[in-house]
Amino acid sequence: MSGTIHLDPIRPVLREWDGPLTRDLVQSPGNFGLGKVPARWKPASVTKSICGFCSTGCSLKVHLDEAGQAINLSPDPAYPVNLGMACPKGWEALSPLAADDRATQPLLRNEVGELVPVKWVKAMVEFSRRFKAIQAQYGRESVAFISTGQIVSEEMAFLGALAKFGMGMLHGDGNTRQCMATAVTAYKESFGFDAPPYTYADFESSDVLVFIGANPCIAHPIMWQRVLRNPHQPEIIVVDPRKTETAMAATQHVGLAPKSDLTLMYGMARALYERGAVDREFIAAHTRDFAEFEQFVSGFDRQRVLKASGLDGAVFDRMVDTIAQGKRVSFWWTMGVNQGYEATRTAQAIINLALMTGNMGRPGTGANSITGQCNAMGSRLFSNTTSLMGGYQFTNSEHRAHVADILNIPEERIPDRNSLAYDQIIDGIESGKIRGLWVIATNTAHSWINQKRFRRLREKLEFLVVQDMFTTTDTAAMADLVLPAAGWGEKEGTFINSERRIGVVQQVSRAPGQALSDFRIFQLVAHYWGCEELFKAWKSPEAVFEILKKLSVGQPCDFSGLRGYDELQKSGGTQWPYRRGDSSARERRLFEDGQFYHADGRARFIFEEPREAPEPTCDEYPFCLLTGRGSSSQWHTQTRTGKSDVLNKLIRREAYVEMNPLDAKRLGLESEAMVTVASRRGSMQARLVVTAIVSPGQVFIPMHYVKTNQLTLSQFDPYSRQPSYKFCAIRICA
Repeated sequence: MSGTIHLDPIRPVLREWDGPLTRDLVQSPGNFGLGKVPARWKPASVTKSICGFCSTGCSLKVHLDEAGQAINLSPDPAYPVNLGMACPKGWEALSPLAADDRATQPLLRNEVGELVPVKWVKAMVEFSRRFKAIQAQYGRESVAFISTGQIVSEEMAFLGALAKFGMGMLHGDGNTRQCMATAVTAYKESFGFDAPPYTYADFESSDVLVFIGANPCIAHPIMWQRVLRNPHQPEIIVVDPRKTETAMAATQHVGLAPKSDLTLMYGMARALYERGAVDREFIAAHTRDFAEFEQFVSGFDRQRVLKASGLDGAVFDRMVDTIAQGKRVSFWWTMGVNQGYEATRTAQAIINLALMTGNMGRPGTGANSITGQCNAMGSRLFSNTTSLMGGYQFTNSEHRAHVADILNIPEERIPDRNSLAYDQIIDGIESGKIRGLWVIATNTAHSWINQKRFRRLREKLEFLVVQDMFTTTDTAAMADLVLPAAGWGEKEGTFINSERRIGVVQQVSRAPGQALSDFRIFQLVAHYWGCEELFKAWKSPEAVFEILKKLSVGQPCDFSGLRGYDELQKSGGTQWPYRRGDSSARERRLFEDGQFYHADGRARFIFEEPREAPEPTCDEYPFCLLTGRGSSSQWHTQTRTGKSDVLNKLIRREAYVEMNPLDAKRLGLESEAMVTVASRRGSMQARLVVTAIVSPGQVFIPMHYVKTNQLTLSQFDPYSRQPSYKFCAIRICA
């Protein structure tokens, strides 16, 4: 390890830090917490912060006591996203901060296999020593990191730059691979950049809204409230195998067979063409390859589509006619599309429908991917994983030189190859290519597909570091080193939501014990690794925000016109792009001028023949398993929402499986019976819920339960590398 080791090497570094952290540490040498809340808050006052759960990006009013500590939350009526509304998770966002299982000090596994408390000095020495030893023995590519969509953009950028430019890692990916990689890949290929075109005002402007594999009623409740504000009495079409809460509220439910959506979209394109619902002027001026697409979909006649989808002809015809007659049609999709084995082409089939009908760049239109996590958009742009930060490419020498110049680092420190994707990193553990892993703010041992495989492969890792705000996550429990991190509300930075709106996250609470913000942990890592000189300008989150602004200049995501956190707070958040001189309108959509981000300014029609499901049902495993969000009060692996007594009262704590009444009767099973659900990879116990919400031959289990992903199949979209959580074969017995 380079650099001089002082008797207490943390303090010389901390003295250079700005803000209340420095003062608190100097005054209390034994306390490595985040310090007191900012002095700018007045006693018993109110500030605002963006919620840290889903991608909606709601603004919450944070009520502070006389000591400046957050004591309560309420929704912000002035913010253009949520307009005074909040879902159950938002109301309870402070509860996880007070959980008993917070990580309050570093934990290191000792010789007998126990995690024991150590000081930050020891934790950082071991972090650097052991990762460097692995790299020395097996090569620099033998250590990787898995990031998140839950930390602020400034921390994501710091992590990606530190790991790849400072520590010499080549491989690092994020858990946004599990939710948004498909949309990213589809947009890049179709539009030339990862660019969701919409604004939430489009929910209220459409006369036809088409939701494909999306259940905003549950997954994004405030977006659904925006739909309910639509004054145009819109047609709402939900394309989903399951009769979800959104489907129940829709005007049309298109209950297709699981994973027949790609064939259905191509059949819809042909049917719309036959009805004359094609905007040839828009196509000629703003797109490429429509003639080839037109020829391709000619093979998807009505009979083929109905056979593949299992739809009644009248349902199909009504949907097509509704879209053909619509003046402002918006297409929306989320995990039901993204988490599939041919997901990228399915997303592009939706984009094709919007392009061919001219439903793009106008109010109430668009091919609109709804993001999953609170800062998945920040991860997509700045995590330095799948693309070079700012939307640049690792494989482009001009891009590398440009980024190196902005960051004032040697160009040779930037990798000239792309990272392995999440699944390939896991494969690398099995092959021995990856020997050390750093996991930040995600719970791989619960959420990764075919869960038992990761738990088995963990034993092949020589060093596993988990950086999290809790010690009890499934992944932290198997770590060699746990680094205690601050959570939402205990640090500052920015999130970028689904509609590209950048909003400020405030520090309104003190982190417990010795927990530090991820930003401060990265500063410590840089110091102990011996690369802190590369990041001398990265002194605070807001200083990094200024660097990100410079990286965005000239890119589609350019937000260099923003002046800083204070302006963002006053403006109610700002959608990118926001260049100097741009309109300051609170709602701004992309492609209003018909210009896309390919060099020729045109969008692409991209298509491919559908493929067979990788694991069809059979006599031994006769049911198709569907997974998804079970309740608006649950979030992912329940690491945080499970800490709220209020939210726990709104859900079934016990795992359950939904089955159609016809199937239950045939198997002689009754509702509320305990059953065994098994796939070729694992099994779990679940309480049976007999309901017509699912069709015969299908079952549904929420993703939140720890054993759900013991069933799922390791199958991935070949273009986005996103896991296919939505389709595998299972059996059920008493």
